[in-house]
This record gives sequence, C-alpha cells and structure tokens, in this order.
Amino acid sequence: MRSHVRILGIAGSLRRGSYNQAALRAAKLLVPENVEIDIFQLDEIPMFNEDDDKRPPSSVVELKKRIRRADAVLIVTPEYNYSIPGILKNAIDWASRPRGDSAWSGKPAAVMGASLGAIGTARAQYHLRQIFVTLNLFPLNQPEVIIADAAHRFDENGTLIHEPTKQLIQELLKNLVNWTRRISSAPA
Repeated sequence: MRSHVRILGIAGSLRRGSYNQAALRAAKLLVPENVEIDIFQLDEIPMFNEDDDKRPPSSVVELKKRIRRADAVLIVTPEYNYSIPGILKNAIDWASRPRGDSAWSGKPAAVMGASLGAIGTARAQYHLRQIFVTLNLFPLNQPEVIIADAAHRFDENGTLIHEPTKQLIQELLKNLVNWTRRISSAPA
C-alpha cells in the first residue's frame, strides 16, 4: 500500500443541514497526514432495480469506481426506525451488484453517526455491521463514534464544536488508516 491513504466517505442522509453530513465534513478536516477523504453524495443514486443490474445508471458506475479506487470506506449513518436509511441501503445494494461484481469486497471500513437522541445511532451502526458480513467489508471495531445529542455538538453552521467528539473522530481515522495498512500488507 502507498503511504497515502484514500478513504471514501459516504453519509447516509440527504437532508440539508444533516448532522451526519456535518460529521463527514468534520472527519475530512481531521484526517491524519497523508490521508484524504473523498466524499460521495448519494442524491443522484436512483432506486435499485434489478432490471438495470447489467447496465447501471452512470451515478452507480461512478459510485462503484470511487469505492474501488479507495483504500478504505467511512460510512456516516443516521438512524431511522432502528436501522440505516433507505438511501444508504439502496447505494449499498447497487454497489454490490451484479452478483460477483461487488465493489465493496475486501475493503476496510469504519462507521460513525450522529443523532439528536440520547443513544445516537448505535442500533443503525450495529445493523450496518451485520450488512458488512455479506459485503465482505472488514469493519474497524474501535472506537465506536456514536454522536448523541448532536444539536449540542455542532453549531448553527454545521461545524463540529465538541472537542471530545473531534478527538474520537481523529482516533477513529488514525485506527482506520492503521487497519487499512495492516490488511493491505497481509500476505496473499
């Protein structure tokens, strides 16, 4: 692996003013030296239709290309009804298709999320980790970055202002880089 690490960042929210989009932007500013986060927006990804499996829309082709180009993946997810949002699941499904051509397979991955609630996005993150099994993604286990009470962690402009959360995100990114280098240098 090169000394430079490229992480693909995906936020599972389309909402303007999303705390998860803000958390991903904060992560982009908190990366270690020689690391970059390439952010992919999900707003152009259409609903998955298996009829289009063999000829996916250009936005899906671009998503798969960016996943493959990345050394690792960072997914920032809100929690909807104890799980991940449909838009995120939809993108995951597209990038795993057609069968035998998953862009996700073998990638190191990290998860974080922000919510107004007291338990943050814990259930969604655990559900996402279950999905990682079938995708053959290799999740980083610690630290868990579950940003609860997000309205008090970000200012009115969406800037992360909570120092302990910044430190936790920095630790997550440092560990993801180390995990990525460890996995990619494993003997074949």
